[in-house]
Amino acid sequence: MKLSKKQLLMVSFMLFSMFFGAGNLIFPPFLGQNAGSSTIYAIIAFLVTAVLLPVLGIIVVAKFKGLESLSSKVGVRFASIYTILIYLSIGPGLGIPRAASVPFEMAIAPYLPEEASFAICMLLYSFIFFLIAMWLALTPNKLVSRMGKFLTPTLLCMILFLFIAFLCNGTIGIGQPVGKYAENAIVVGFLEGYNTMDAIAALNFGLVIALTIQRFGVKEENAVIVTTVKVAFFAGLILSIIYVMLAYLGMAASGLYPIQENGAWTLRHIVHDVFGDVGAVLLAAIFTIACLTTCVGLITSISEFFSRRYPRFTYKQYVCAITAVSFLICNLGLTTILSISIPILNAIYPISIVLMIMGLCDRWLYRYPYVYPIVIYTVLIESIVSSLESVGLKLGILTEIFHVLPLYDLGLGWVILVPAAMLAAIGFQAGKS
Repeated sequence: MKLSKKQLLMVSFMLFSMFFGAGNLIFPPFLGQNAGSSTIYAIIAFLVTAVLLPVLGIIVVAKFKGLESLSSKVGVRFASIYTILIYLSIGPGLGIPRAASVPFEMAIAPYLPEEASFAICMLLYSFIFFLIAMWLALTPNKLVSRMGKFLTPTLLCMILFLFIAFLCNGTIGIGQPVGKYAENAIVVGFLEGYNTMDAIAALNFGLVIALTIQRFGVKEENAVIVTTVKVAFFAGLILSIIYVMLAYLGMAASGLYPIQENGAWTLRHIVHDVFGDVGAVLLAAIFTIACLTTCVGLITSISEFFSRRYPRFTYKQYVCAITAVSFLICNLGLTTILSISIPILNAIYPISIVLMIMGLCDRWLYRYPYVYPIVIYTVLIESIVSSLESVGLKLGILTEIFHVLPLYDLGLGWVILVPAAMLAAIGFQAGKS
């Protein structure tokens, strides 16, 4: 049995909506505004980490039937710690609170009356937001119909409407690249893709997509993997189109507005330029729906994992607990959340990328069991040192040693270490045999 074209499209829409959240709206227009005339180079690099890697992540997790099975190639203890850390960081620790706080702080807070209490308004908004998210997550068998049929098409139509309206009535002024984009737009675009958190999210969503496909009656293992590949491809294609559209909006405004802290400011001014004050309603709706669907996807995938790993509590109990913790952390404020998330992402992302790629190449690597642990632990050390340095913590001579690596100052020192560690691991095993 296989999915019909309509079912395939709905599951693809569902996966897209699970990916497309807070950062996905903010980073592309911010990239376009900063990169200016170099946007085409920056967005291509951005699509590698923000689209290609998440698609590969979905495929490799489906292939291994879960993240823990893939990470156990490194070691049982590593698999346990890494998997739980991934689920907590992308979920109630960082990802879910960030996705819930962004739509309020970026699209609603700027339009609140001066006398309104920010904290109370945030509390009320997030309470309603998480109540809806929990309601949707409690019935995972209905996610396709609710997200694939209604929420995602609504979101896509609103973004498309905004883009077309801008092409018809917006003011265009393309400026020159600024800051790091003027030095190396490709590398900066590549690193900006980290901030969407989608490559890590894909390691969570792969299981949900596989289970969703199985609920349609597709039971045979190869059929599930093939269908997952198709779903991931279509979702990635939609993501790419939306990212290019949003980056174009930022690029078109790069010569008009001063550079601010994030892309939400850019979007607000673009929407106001096209629609006037009423555009605030459109922007708030886009942000809220995008972030709501992402939160639902994250709550669902994490609850599925923990209910299978620790069945002492039911899926619904995990949904309620994760939602409650996320609600509390969300009200700490977006600035606090982002200040914590970036160094953690810089530490986790390289490991996730390398593990993902090695999983795809497992047919050639499985005969070399030392490759996985040696490569992953090498990348882990480098990424931790780099992340600590990014927040002002240096580890003496160890930090100085890593500075010798090409690309280290750009945050890509691990790229050089991977082939070296892989060759060392293969040589080590050949010497023992």
